[in-house]
Parts: sequence; C-alpha cells; structure tokens
Amino acid sequence: MKVFESCSEAETRSIAKKFAEALEPGSIIALRGDLGAGKTAFTKGIADYFCIDSDVSSPTFTIVNEYNGSLDLYHFDAYRLENVDPESCDWMDDYFFGDGVCIIEWAQNIEAVLPKGYFDVRIEKNPSKGEDYREILIEKTER
Repeated sequence: MKVFESCSEAETRSIAKKFAEALEPGSIIALRGDLGAGKTAFTKGIADYFCIDSDVSSPTFTIVNEYNGSLDLYHFDAYRLENVDPESCDWMDDYFFGDGVCIIEWAQNIEAVLPKGYFDVRIEKNPSKGEDYREILIEKTER
C-alpha cells in the first residue's frame, strides 16, 4: 500500500496525475471517501494525465461520464446504486473490460460487481491536521 499526504486540491490532482502513469487500458480505480473528500479532484488529476480537456464533474445523475483523451476515461458515480443486484450491472462490463480506464466514485456501493485486480483508492480527511488535509491510500487488490 502506498500512502500520500495532500494539503490542497492541487496536490491531490498532482498525486493522481503521477499515479495515472501506472494505468493502462482496462485499469479500474475504486474511489472511496466521504462527501467532499476529494474523489472528483483525484479524477481530474487522472484526466489531466490523459490530456482530457473536458470539464470533469461527478456524474451523480447520469451514473457515468465518458471522456476522450490519450486513453479514454469512464467516470462512474455509484452513490445512488446502493444494494445493487450484480445481474442488473451487466452493462458495466463493456466499460470494465474495454479499452479505457474506469474510475468509480462510491465504489463500495458496487463492490460485488468489480472485477479482480482493481486499484483501491481511499481518501481520508483528518481535521486535526487541517481542513484541507487528506491522506490518500492506494492499494492494488487481488480479490
């Protein structure tokens, strides 16, 4: 597991951009963190690495936004997908096993349908270290 510290949105984006160097087609990133933790900022850093010029925003109501870049990015928001039946998520396979990178905010809500070997990224606030302080933990799963 790798642990990073961030004290600003710009630092979070920079950490994500550096992390994106390890990504390849078919990579899946499961993002976890409270509201306002920096999940979308992390996604923006990955988008920066793949030269995506679009305004990256959380797809809360559309569930997934697609961005074209040097590697396509599929940005999911699973916030509203609690207690989802794995059989009702077959449509996600086209993204998960496609030629782009998938990044999923609130991934814990669809953990049962995630393929093996995804990157688990946890963004945790620690108010005792400052309002903007974040600890970013990145681990490759084997499940």
